[in-house]
Amino acid sequence: MAPDGPDPDPEITPADDPAPAHAARHGYARGLGRRFYQADSYGLVVLLIVITYGIAATVQSSTGASVVLAIQVATVWFALRTSKARRGVRLFADVVLAIALVIAVVLPFLTAGQDTSPGVLVCSAILYLIAPVSIMRHLAERPQVDAETFLGAIAAYLLIGMFFAFTYRILAVSQGTPFFGSAGDGSTPQTLFFSFTTLTTTGYGNYVPSEDLGQSIAVLEMLVGQIFLATAIAKVITSWTPRGRLRGQTQGEGNEDRSS
Repeated sequence: MAPDGPDPDPEITPADDPAPAHAARHGYARGLGRRFYQADSYGLVVLLIVITYGIAATVQSSTGASVVLAIQVATVWFALRTSKARRGVRLFADVVLAIALVIAVVLPFLTAGQDTSPGVLVCSAILYLIAPVSIMRHLAERPQVDAETFLGAIAAYLLIGMFFAFTYRILAVSQGTPFFGSAGDGSTPQTLFFSFTTLTTTGYGNYVPSEDLGQSIAVLEMLVGQIFLATAIAKVITSWTPRGRLRGQTQGEGNEDRSS
């Protein structure tokens, strides 16, 4: 005799229940978001780099240059702290950071109405050279590949682009001919645009260095960008297993062992 009422629902096993997977994804996204404001995370370094780029690309004055330099100081300081830079590197960086802070304070009074000064550009380039080297050393020594490793690799990649951008600006203010030939020396936003399109080998061709030194540095940036993407970023992506997925794989393996 058939039982009254509708057939009972098939049993839902823990592996079929979507609730744990949804909770894991939600918790992972929330944890990733927290990394962008934690003082010991590369997420904050990435956020500061984006803010620096935005201000440098939109504010063209001595006051804006001071703000950019101040944020650069904070970016490098957090990068060296997060990457646990070695003592000698920290001492050298502290000297450059102190000089950069002094320049950031006195710059509006010395270069009123000017775009940038050679002192700002040199300090910016040095700061952006120190940080990615320290980050990559730290990432190479990390025992696991996780979200923090991924954010660190992104931070290093963006810092490399910023380093080359300010190097181009140094050449623009120091060489006798316009850096981009008929297009002039280029403003800070134009130089940032040229640097990152070169780093990613997008190469729109609207800006081309006129001198051999600038062209050689552009070739070097292209090579560095492609090698970095093909090695560091690719290695991180292929080796990274999110915690939620790793937990699910571990549970699945345990269930298979019990069933066998």
